[in-house]
Amino acid sequence: MAYLVTGASGFIGKHLIDLLLQREGSKVYALVRPSSRDAFLDVAKKRWGQQAHRVIPVLGDITLPKCGLDDSKLAELPEAVSAVFHLAALYDLGVSHDIAHKSNVQGTRHAVSLANQLGVRFHYVSSIAVAGQHKGHFREDMFDAGQKLDHPYFATKYEAEAVVRRECKVPFRIYRPGMVVGSSVTGEAEKIDGVYYAFKPIQQLRNALPQWLPLLGIEGGNLPLAPVDYVAAAIDFLAHADGLDGRAFHLVDSKPPHVGEALNEFCKAAHAPRFTARLDSRLMKILPRGVLQVLGSVPVVKAIKRDILNGFGIPESALEFIDWRTTFDTRDAEAVLRPAGIVCPPLSSYAWKIWDYWERHMDPDLFRDRTLTAALRNKNVLITGASSGIGRSVALKVAEAGGLAILVARSEENLAQVRSEIEASGGHAATYSCDLSSLEACDALVASVLRDHGRVDVLVNNAGRSIRRSISHSYDRFHDYERTIRLNYFGSLKLILGFLPGMRERRSGHIINVSSIGVLTNAPRFSAYVASKAALDALTRCIASEMMGEGVELTNVYMPLVRTPMISPTKIYELLPALSPEEAAEMVLGPMVTHDKRVTTRLGAFTEAAYALAPRLVDRVMGLGYRVFPEHTRTEGKEAAQVSPEGMAFAYLLQGIHW
Repeated sequence: MAYLVTGASGFIGKHLIDLLLQREGSKVYALVRPSSRDAFLDVAKKRWGQQAHRVIPVLGDITLPKCGLDDSKLAELPEAVSAVFHLAALYDLGVSHDIAHKSNVQGTRHAVSLANQLGVRFHYVSSIAVAGQHKGHFREDMFDAGQKLDHPYFATKYEAEAVVRRECKVPFRIYRPGMVVGSSVTGEAEKIDGVYYAFKPIQQLRNALPQWLPLLGIEGGNLPLAPVDYVAAAIDFLAHADGLDGRAFHLVDSKPPHVGEALNEFCKAAHAPRFTARLDSRLMKILPRGVLQVLGSVPVVKAIKRDILNGFGIPESALEFIDWRTTFDTRDAEAVLRPAGIVCPPLSSYAWKIWDYWERHMDPDLFRDRTLTAALRNKNVLITGASSGIGRSVALKVAEAGGLAILVARSEENLAQVRSEIEASGGHAATYSCDLSSLEACDALVASVLRDHGRVDVLVNNAGRSIRRSISHSYDRFHDYERTIRLNYFGSLKLILGFLPGMRERRSGHIINVSSIGVLTNAPRFSAYVASKAALDALTRCIASEMMGEGVELTNVYMPLVRTPMISPTKIYELLPALSPEEAAEMVLGPMVTHDKRVTTRLGAFTEAAYALAPRLVDRVMGLGYRVFPEHTRTEGKEAAQVSPEGMAFAYLLQGIHW
């Protein structure tokens, strides 16, 4: 038995051929474009191994009459060809109607013509998209029900099925798969579309928030999903069953999840927080008619929406399917398939396989050069506070990646040691001794660096001063606030004002401010330090909007407690959990590759969100922490390193917060 298959190299096509080859003595003649022949043969060899010789490429093109097969080519096909499987189609939510029509409608017309000439049964893989925006239940025996077909894909799949029904002179069968996802067995998939557009946002939620945090989401409409292995198995069985000609079959989960339910299944698989509370999008209908359309047409709203979608790689057209309310009858398909043990599995049984395959093989970030070397090669990176701690660790990594590490700190001796380390490893560095709390010294530093190196590509404002002292011990210490803000805010501001004009002129640059988790958590005893960091944080958030589209990136890194010389005077920190300088450096180096606007820990993000919702509750928790940790008590000139059991519990429960 032999079959002629269009779309054989497609997602469903390859899975269908897997099954056709299991039939004794079968051969598959795969219609492929001449330019794709070698690539298809390579795929066939890898996928079907010793059976690859039973998959024979036939050169053609569905956009041409009779699929590009002239009489001589048709004569080469054996008389044993018993059926044409037409799977080739263009599924792209972003293309115009004309482009979709050429592949979906004209391509189907040419395939029907070919089947008519061969005189063999025609198996057409349509789609539930033929139902368009039908309101209510769409049966398998329904076709023209007056449904709206506003989207080019919906319209062209409907027109294509109409061609089959109208022009096919041989027996035909129609299969309407739902939203096809990866294999329920292996998770294998090929293309990011449909539910896969939600995976990157889910991944970012997982990386930003603790898994136990409940979220508010939407319920949405139905997601008529179908794993590719079920679709292929159903087509194979239905195609070889008796007495089914002229009928259509819905290949979809008979009890599809809502959008919110499906998202939660994938959140569970990703170990991300779930949408515990979900709103029905139909609640928006209580708004006066036209309000949403008017809001959506406002330029700033459109721009924000576009930026958000582009950031996640989601086409705007995909939003149309969030509130899809059509339900699909599957009784005819189930009546034939269920006795054979072919059943569409529920999403809950295979969501983790879909997620795992995507994250291991399809995540777009896997295919980008996200190495520090690619980001920093031949770049000038200025790092303040580079003589020790976080700054030193960042400088070593920058130089290792091929960047010029411009090291700034007060101690010439310590800077020289770091420079020697870098040069001993084959890297390049330049050193500048500067007291960044002196505004005049900052101006001189900017002038010297620009004179010597011409530009700064990345500015890392890392140098800082921290003071741990409660407000009750600070009434007569205004100078604490003054000297802290002079270094942490004004020193960094001077460098930003000095190097930013060149970055804007070149339309390229990155400013990274090492802020503090205290800005998000409002850490007690650190009012001087946190206020100075918060000022820098507010500055960069304000100027970011002024530089949209100018090629300059701004990042705030909300650093948790790090074991550096800055915290060494507080002896109790020797007992508390803290990051190493190398671990902290990764938080600074990461955005040089990813260009994230903000970097923080999950605890920092959660506390910030909690304060927005319940500030008194956060104050109460932080107040408890304030009371279980000692003030600056000293014994014989040295601070007593003593922490109560309650304090240790707080420190490990809320790791990274400065107490």
